[in-house]
Amino acid sequence: MFYKISLIAAFIAGMVALFAPCCISYLLPAYLGNIFKEKKQVILMTLVYSLGIFVVLLPVVLGAQILASWFFKLHDQTYLFGSILLIGVAFLSLFGIKLPMPHFSYQTKGGKPDVISTFILGLFAGVTSACCAPVLLGVITLSSLTSSTALALGVGGAYVLGMVTPLYLTALFIDKFNLLSKPWLKTKVTQINLDDKIYPIFASNLIAFVIFMLAGLAMMVLTLQGRLGMTASQAILSQTINNFAFKITAVTGNPWLNLGFAAGALYLIYQLVRRGLK
Repeated sequence: MFYKISLIAAFIAGMVALFAPCCISYLLPAYLGNIFKEKKQVILMTLVYSLGIFVVLLPVVLGAQILASWFFKLHDQTYLFGSILLIGVAFLSLFGIKLPMPHFSYQTKGGKPDVISTFILGLFAGVTSACCAPVLLGVITLSSLTSSTALALGVGGAYVLGMVTPLYLTALFIDKFNLLSKPWLKTKVTQINLDDKIYPIFASNLIAFVIFMLAGLAMMVLTLQGRLGMTASQAILSQTINNFAFKITAVTGNPWLNLGFAAGALYLIYQLVRRGLK
C-alpha cells in the first residue's frame, strides 16, 4: 500500500484530536480572541494561525523524539506560560495595542493585518497542542507508520489540517456573512486615560478581552489543579484516535484515493490563500 495509514484517516483523526480538552482549551479561545482583535482578513489570519501550529508539530511529525519528550516534561509549565500569554494579550486587545513587531507588508483591502502576532499565537497554540497527549501521541503513531520522510510529512500535514478545518469553516462563515463588519462591533463603549493617553474601548476590543481573559484564567486554574495532565481519560482518547484511524484506513487505504484527497486539499488551500489575500 502507498500508505500504511491513509491521509483521509489522518485528517479525520486530527479533527477528533482537536476536541481533546487540553488541546481545544487553548487553540480555540486564542483563535476566536484573535479574530475579534484583528476584525479584518479573517481567512488570511486563519491561514497564518494554522501555519504556526503546523510549524511546531512538523519536527515531531518528522521524528524529533527529543522534542516530543520535552513537550511532555514541560507540560504544566507550558500551559501556565500560555495562560499568562493569553491574559497579557487580553489587555493588549482591550487597548487596541499591536505587538511591537514588524507587520506584513502586503496591503489588503481590509488594511494591514498584524500577521506576525497572529503567527506567534499560532505557534503557541501548536506548542500547547503538542503538550496535549492525545494530539502528540496520535501524530507520532500515525506518522511512524509511513516508510519515508515525505510520506510522514503528508500524514502529519493531513492530521494538522484536520485539527484546523473547523477553524477554516468558522472563518468562511464569518467572512460570508461579514459578521465582524457589523456596526455595533465598532461602537465605542468607553475610554481609558493612562499617562495622558486616551485609549478608546470598542465593542470588538471588549469581546476579545473577555475571551482571552476567561481562557487564560481557566487554563491557569485547570493546570494548577492538575486537570490538564495525562489522565486516564486522555490515555483512552489517545488509543481511540489511533484505533479510529486504523479502521478508516481499512476503507480509504487505496493509493489513488489518497492522491485525490491530497490534490483536493492542496486546491482548497490554494483557493483559501487567494481569497484571503484579496
